[in-house]
Amino acid sequence: MKLVLPNSDGATAPYNLKHTESNAAPEANFSFNRVAYAAAHVVTDPSCNYEPWSGAPAIDWDRTLAFRSYLYGLGFKVAEAMDTAQRGMGVGWQTAAELIRRSIAHARTVPGADLACGAGTDHLDDRRRHGLSDVINAYREQFEVVESAGGRVIMMASRALCAAARSPEDYLNVYDAVISESRNKVVLHWLGEAFDASLARYWGSSDIHAAMATVLEVIRLHPGKIEGIKISLLNAEYERELRAQLPEGVRMYTGDDFNYGDLIAGDSTGISHALLGIFDPIAPVAARALADLARNDIDAYHRTMAPTVALSRELFRAPTQYYKAGVVFLAWLNGHQDHFSMAGGMESARSVLHYAEVFRKADACGVLIRPELAVQRMAAFLSVHAGIGQ
Repeated sequence: MKLVLPNSDGATAPYNLKHTESNAAPEANFSFNRVAYAAAHVVTDPSCNYEPWSGAPAIDWDRTLAFRSYLYGLGFKVAEAMDTAQRGMGVGWQTAAELIRRSIAHARTVPGADLACGAGTDHLDDRRRHGLSDVINAYREQFEVVESAGGRVIMMASRALCAAARSPEDYLNVYDAVISESRNKVVLHWLGEAFDASLARYWGSSDIHAAMATVLEVIRLHPGKIEGIKISLLNAEYERELRAQLPEGVRMYTGDDFNYGDLIAGDSTGISHALLGIFDPIAPVAARALADLARNDIDAYHRTMAPTVALSRELFRAPTQYYKAGVVFLAWLNGHQDHFSMAGGMESARSVLHYAEVFRKADACGVLIRPELAVQRMAAFLSVHAGIGQ
């Protein structure tokens, strides 16, 4: 199979697929020795009448939940209503709350399914400055939605808190007030400014080591209430350093979409579990790699997982917050949905050249699970968006 793809020099050239065998029905019920959360995207319904920039897109609930069933079937847990689901970038809190309720109810119908859900403060108006009490109450409101539905919380980083806080103590006070009232263990979420510039100086300092000291204090103040922490700083050394200081029983969840392969494998300083947006598009390949790791076949793990890193680095390249576009693009190429349309029109956030490179790198690591369909859809995309015929 082949098609014509654009190159960075403005020319086009034939491209021959490296993986031409269908992998549409991979093995199921993989067994892992790492906790692996896949942060999942949402499928919009472009046939409905809605305002794309309103924060309240029409959701195709059947396709959205079917994709979660697909992830569960491969052995993943789901991280629901996170930034991969376009929280704060096309999906507002009211839609996210419905997603959370539906996903928790859906998980009860799937044997072995497990999920945790993002709770933050994104229903507060970013155009206004809010007090710390407003932030606390906003967290409480979203925690209540998750916990009253029977779910566990991932405590998302807060833009409002970052704007309101004047010291590390402000973070300690807010997190203490909210976590003390939580019904279940909480996963903390440290999202770096590469993903959201509004979160610069989170934990009250631009010095990473000072910020680490603050988050470690939050964890130590709440023994038994913290399941783990996801760190998304795209810096492996920072993650290893924080990982080594975590109290016993508190997991490090890598959110490093550049270095996850080595961090999950671990080293003399320990191992990382995973809570990753990249697991959404690479799910079947990552599942096989994690199964190899569980069998202690480290070489097989690296042979399978390492090629996906080049794809991930392309998807998450700066501006990193637009990585969701490539995630949904691959979901469309792989037949998980019938269109490439996103909340907020985010499909327009990346260039045709980017999508062409995503296609190449997805093929290289075996992520195109239905190659013939992927070629057909890529050809149609190039015809419409770049005038490139085949």
